[in-house]
Amino acid sequence: MSADGLIGQPVWVLLRGLAREVGHWGAFPAVLQQEIQRQQPAARLLMLDLPGNGALHRESSPTQVATMVESCRAQLQQHGVTGPVHVLAMSLGAMVASDWAARYPQELSAGVLINTSLQPFSPFYHRLRPLNYLAFLLLSLSSMGHRRREAKVLAMTSNLHGKPDQILDHWVELQRLHPVGVRNSLRQLLAASRYRASQFRPAVPMLLLCSSADRLVDWRCSQAISRAWGAPLRMHVRAGHDLPLDDPLWVAQAVGEWLRVRRMQGLQEGQWH
Repeated sequence: MSADGLIGQPVWVLLRGLAREVGHWGAFPAVLQQEIQRQQPAARLLMLDLPGNGALHRESSPTQVATMVESCRAQLQQHGVTGPVHVLAMSLGAMVASDWAARYPQELSAGVLINTSLQPFSPFYHRLRPLNYLAFLLLSLSSMGHRRREAKVLAMTSNLHGKPDQILDHWVELQRLHPVGVRNSLRQLLAASRYRASQFRPAVPMLLLCSSADRLVDWRCSQAISRAWGAPLRMHVRAGHDLPLDDPLWVAQAVGEWLRVRRMQGLQEGQWH
């Protein structure tokens, strides 16, 4: 998509999580765009990689979430995006969105945070379930092959029961094309573990999505953020941590419904544009 095609149109920025890249969104962006365009007909999606992942896999991953925000801002400038954007992000990407909203609220129109966890709202044993600390370390340090490693990641993050081989093949190919090194994986984990969000309610409207069946991050982390910020929360009961993978239509429809409600409220208050 050319930069010219983004000027003057609602732009949705999509951000993935720890050691994941644009390609890991799979079929979700097409489903999301269809739902969003019911409320924002000219809306377009722009998927960005965090440093150290995907197209930026040769870069050193920052150990501070704030530095990841600056990378996203620079990428938007490169794409010619100058107006406020909507951000949909999960896990580590949602921390980036949170920090972005806190420090540059004028640059965001709204945010959707998926299966994330933030200090100071939740204890560490909710933010990453204890058994997964060791699993993440072993996966990062292990010399096992790409397929075996990605299979373990898929088992940790997804509750899908159908077509896992097709997804696994795609993930293995992504790792072959854009390998995420041990150093960058650990640096991203460090950035996530040390990030502390503002306790104040963001000026940017936020929607929280989570799954009660998430085996990586406790759903109560999203609940705690929702209560602290007064932000709406929608919960899935079967999907895993990778909610857009396990049920892309549910996520897209939740976002579309939230936009519809905000649009109606804005029309009543004369604020929607």
